[in-house]
Amino acid sequence: METALIAVIGTLLGVAATHWFQSRAAERTAVLARAEQLRQERISTYSAFAGAVVDYRHSQNDRWFRAVREPGSEEAEESRHASYRQRTAARQALFRVQLVCDEPKTRQLAEDAFEVTNCMHDATGEAERAKRSQEAKDALARFIAAAAPGVR
Repeated sequence: METALIAVIGTLLGVAATHWFQSRAAERTAVLARAEQLRQERISTYSAFAGAVVDYRHSQNDRWFRAVREPGSEEAEESRHASYRQRTAARQALFRVQLVCDEPKTRQLAEDAFEVTNCMHDATGEAERAKRSQEAKDALARFIAAAAPGVR
């Protein structure tokens, strides 16, 4: 009888230990899967934001050139409206960055990249436009440099 009791207790302890180890392993797997999913989402979001800001900068340059060369023309107006569409796309991408980014500094760098790009069309001359365009490139590069370690 004692032997049977010891066997039952041993079996129950084995089942309990197995259950505990399996639940810990499942928990770790779930945490790792969540972290990988978030990393992939960040890569996608940061890439989309960078692309949207590049497109917006290009649109702002085009808007400036058309406004200077042909003020009030149909092409200048279409370029202005195209820059508005690109601004909307860039702002939407910025919102996604703000949702998935945990680092306040990185979020601020994304906002800075957007704002610098947003002000490009106000340049008063070619030199200032070129300077603002370069500042927008540099601001985006700072964002990417800050965001990259979080997705590696």
